Amino acid sequence: MSINLVADVNDLRTSLQWGQPAFTIIDVRDRSTYNHSRITGAISIPLNDLESRAQTSLHRERQIYIYGENDSQSALAVRTLQFLGFTTVAELGGGLEAWKSIGGATEGVAA
Repeated sequence: MSINLVADVNDLRTSLQWGQPAFTIIDVRDRSTYNHSRITGAISIPLNDLESRAQTSLHRERQIYIYGENDSQSALAVRTLQFLGFTTVAELGGGLEAWKSIGGATEGVAA
């Protein structure tokens, strides 16, 4: 049984500020939403493509943070990766809105 870990946006920001190596931020929203606004450095893997792209695009040894349109979409993405054997996966609690609320860096056409 997998445990769905929820990471706090403040912890992610601290990791970025201290230059913690070997982690990946994945935005599982659709591509146009991703292009509009995203966490700086996040990669786009829409939820519909996650299973097919995970094996070739992601490193199993890295911590992976995932966010989507809402916490339900993020949790589904986490469960998908856990099913595929990724063990260091966490849902970013509150997603992009929580990230913006703490002043986290964003990029995209709306940033």
